[in-house]
Amino acid sequence: MAKRSSVQAHMVVGYGVLTFHLHDCRSLKAKRSIVKSMISQIGNHFNASVAEVGANDIHHRAQIGFAMAGSDHQVINAKMDKIINFAEDLGLAEMIDTETEILHL
Repeated sequence: MAKRSSVQAHMVVGYGVLTFHLHDCRSLKAKRSIVKSMISQIGNHFNASVAEVGANDIHHRAQIGFAMAGSDHQVINAKMDKIINFAEDLGLAEMIDTETEILHL
C-alpha cells in the first residue's frame, strides 16, 4: 500500500467558454472550417484542452471551450486572459461572450 504524504497538493483548474458570431457564414461546412482553425490555433499556441462545446448546429454561432490545470492561481488566470485575447485577435469571428472560472482543488 502506498504511503500518503503529509504535504497537501494544490491544484488550480481554469476553464472557460468563448461564444462567437460568425458573420457571412451560410453553412455548417463553412462554420466547421472556421471553428477547426480556431481550435487548432488556440491549442497549438497554449498548453490547454480546446473543443467546440455548443451551438453545434447553428451556422452563425460557435462556442469553444478550453481548460487548463496548474498550481498557481495567478498563472492560470493570466493564461486564460491570453487565450481570450488570442482568440479575439485571430479575427476569424466576432467574440460576443466569455465565461471563465477558476477552481481550487
